[in-house]
Amino acid sequence: MGRLSGFKYRQIIKKLKKLGFAFDRQAAGSHEIWYNSTTNKYTTIPNHAGDMPEGTLRAILRQANIEPGEFLDK
Repeated sequence: MGRLSGFKYRQIIKKLKKLGFAFDRQAAGSHEIWYNSTTNKYTTIPNHAGDMPEGTLRAILRQANIEPGEFLDK
């Protein structure tokens, strides 16, 4: 297990809000689009029960242009 494993949806959202992201719109199924007006970046976040797989969280951070260390510090 890596440093980015074991995060739940609510924990991820809380950290993204601190990084300037806000809910933009509902996407297909249980996915949500979040937007940061400062960086003009979008990211898609699945709203599923349980822990987010580490690879999925890394993809979210890559889309949002956030370094893993920056995410973990928030």
